[in-house]
Amino acid sequence: MSTDKQSRFLESWAYRKAKSLVATTVAAPERLLQLVSRAQGFKALSSSRFSDILGQTKAAFRLVRCYAKGHYRDISIESLGLIVASIIYFVMPIDTLPDFIVALGFIDDAALLTWTLNTVAADLDRFTQWEKDNESVIDAEFEEID
Repeated sequence: MSTDKQSRFLESWAYRKAKSLVATTVAAPERLLQLVSRAQGFKALSSSRFSDILGQTKAAFRLVRCYAKGHYRDISIESLGLIVASIIYFVMPIDTLPDFIVALGFIDDAALLTWTLNTVAADLDRFTQWEKDNESVIDAEFEEID
């Protein structure tokens, strides 16, 4: 994402609103779980706009679920906040480009998720390695995610 587009998204009222909800969402594990469940239910994730980042997006969802369940905490609050803010933005029906605008509504969501996932890539890599090393901890509980 270019610096101009990045600034537009990060300074938009919708992203500021999403960021304002991060602290209360992270502080309440049930809210985190509800947020991820809601995001996973979006049919937009199966669209071509998300195909390049679908694997990373699912990993981010699993990370948030594991964080909410207390299984995984090896992530900075800043990185977790970026992921949560982007998920909140993604599920907001009215954001920079409202999702009901056919063919355009999820462009901003995909762009913001891509930027976020690139920004926290090292955290996601560390998490996916943790998942591999701890399969027995999470197998039964999280098999419905993928």
